[in-house]
Amino acid sequence: MRSTPSRRATATGALITAAALLAVGVQTNGATAAPVSGTAAPAAAVKGADPGALPAQLSPSQRAELIRQAGATTAATAQELGLGAKEKLVVRDVVQDVDGTTHTRYERTLDGLPVLGGDLVVAESKAGKTEGVTKASKATTAQLKAVSTAADIAPAAAEKQALTAAKADGSKSTEASKAPRKVVWLASGTPQLAYETVVGGLQHDGTPNELHVITDASSGAKLYEWQAIENGTGNTQYSGTVTLGTSGSGSSYNLTDTGRGNHKTYNLNNGTSSGTGTLFSGPDDIWGNGNPTNVETAAADAHYGAAETWDFYKNVMGRTGIRGDGVGAYSRVHYGNSYVNAFWSDSCFCMTYGDGSGNKAPLTSLDVAAHEMTHGVTSNTAGLNYSGESGGLNEATSDIFATGVEFYSNTATDPGDYLIGEKIDINGNGTPLRYMDKPSKDGASKDSWYSGLGSIDVHYSSGPANHFFYLLSEGSGAKTVNGVAYNSPTSDGLPVTGIGRDKALQIWYKALTTKFTSTTNYAAARTGTLAVAGELYGTGSTEYAGVANAWAAINVGSRPGGSTDPEPGGTVFQNTTKKALVDRGTTTIPVVVSGVTGNAPSNLSVAVDISHTWRGDLVLDLVAPDGTAFRLKNSSLSDSADNVVETYTVNASAKAANGTWNLRIQDVYSGDTGTFNSVKLTF
Repeated sequence: MRSTPSRRATATGALITAAALLAVGVQTNGATAAPVSGTAAPAAAVKGADPGALPAQLSPSQRAELIRQAGATTAATAQELGLGAKEKLVVRDVVQDVDGTTHTRYERTLDGLPVLGGDLVVAESKAGKTEGVTKASKATTAQLKAVSTAADIAPAAAEKQALTAAKADGSKSTEASKAPRKVVWLASGTPQLAYETVVGGLQHDGTPNELHVITDASSGAKLYEWQAIENGTGNTQYSGTVTLGTSGSGSSYNLTDTGRGNHKTYNLNNGTSSGTGTLFSGPDDIWGNGNPTNVETAAADAHYGAAETWDFYKNVMGRTGIRGDGVGAYSRVHYGNSYVNAFWSDSCFCMTYGDGSGNKAPLTSLDVAAHEMTHGVTSNTAGLNYSGESGGLNEATSDIFATGVEFYSNTATDPGDYLIGEKIDINGNGTPLRYMDKPSKDGASKDSWYSGLGSIDVHYSSGPANHFFYLLSEGSGAKTVNGVAYNSPTSDGLPVTGIGRDKALQIWYKALTTKFTSTTNYAAARTGTLAVAGELYGTGSTEYAGVANAWAAINVGSRPGGSTDPEPGGTVFQNTTKKALVDRGTTTIPVVVSGVTGNAPSNLSVAVDISHTWRGDLVLDLVAPDGTAFRLKNSSLSDSADNVVETYTVNASAKAANGTWNLRIQDVYSGDTGTFNSVKLTF
């Protein structure tokens, strides 16, 4: 008998866990991609936004056509961008705005070798004019041209080095899952020939291992590593009776959601193999009983979560499936024995869930499932490296959209909140896994950016971005949302007014898909989200100021005007003597302060004017008379704009006002030069 799709409800006992799981092209010479009709976002999300700048809802066939068109003109695009003769572009993804603007994401090759960290996004108007290019690296064509493709060490040496690195990380059953491949490594700045080795086996906690190790092809030294299995622990959610998309009729049904890309849910039966396991099937269309001892209950959770996350991305963001191609990923439940984690894997294009401590709390809660599926979305858009600051932003992106899915789903037993993993009690004391209003409440995450943030675990370096999203959505201070009390601080002690969660989600999504690259760090994320806010609402809008204020509140960038007062009063001390900056060196500008009683203010205004052709080269610090440095600006390989003309605010209230203050300007990359024009301190 022909299988027919059906909508079915799960039986419920006390509670039933509900996990929410999932749910343009550059035209250079002549031909342009026609805009598609319809907007992606509901009215609540786009009120006041430029409707043309919103993401268009592309069908899989429309997206495929845009990719085809972009693929037909990669040579012309490479020429327009000034790439070398041996450099080629490969289309990775295309998204389109309602007004026809296309954002085409490319990977790059050099003499046939993949250039890791060479990805870029080209924005082009409906008329075919290139409007902007965002690159993961600022390396020049001349630098790439100088890279030799002849290795000094053998692939076997690179594999040995990679296996050693994996074992040092606690890997078990360690082996290379494929032979090392020769690549050009660009993500760390200067291009160099390297090997990429993928190490398999298991991680220390039983999670599958897909550790990518980059080895210098000349010296054999490790250059970088990242884990492709992207983890996120959360809580089991009991959602009562829910409706699932299944397939079958009569006395034969299975967990295949034909309305959502044929997403399937499989039973691994406590195994840890790389296979799919067994597709859940049965004689009726009733799945689970709300008790984790019933093997179908976790399956119902994961299947429901997949449907809710799929619907969120399609109905709110206009994205049909993780890749935008209408194809559903699949879910695997009952992984391992008492495995307290869940993970996304690109290699299987699937989400996998453990059953938690004692196999009593499957990690299939709505926010955990949405978190894992979002790792897939990030992988297929910005491709944020799962290490350093970009890894923290990767994790935060999953938390941000997991929160969006919870509010979108509005499940009666789990209304939306700004808590991650609040249902399964992983900590054993009833507390959530992560808090977005004040991330440090979990004991490990950070509330604000600092210079060493990229060196900690990505699940904790995600804290500042989660905090940014909460502040942008709800604002600072005490607030109660859906019965949950929050109290969000700011790093500069100044208040933030939220612009609303729907707008915050739209801004982050568009930045992820059109501005972020594999190497985006916190400074570049600020640049990208501000650019998007400007496109959607204008640079003079409340929303634009809200984005800037929320970043400043986690110590990334400055507030518009330097503080809440657009023209703060006080005594001004300045240095206006122009001075050429030292390329790839440090320039120090003194400002002598005298006649001020007591300490400096808590909102010391620092107005900086610097001419520079690639401001991402620059790191700026204000150094107090006692040598204490206050970070004003970080470097960013992705920030290619010219000049630094900004007013920063620092809390210097613990420092004596009088004495010589210094603006320290570090140019950390060579090739671009600049001039210091002025600095003004307002006490």
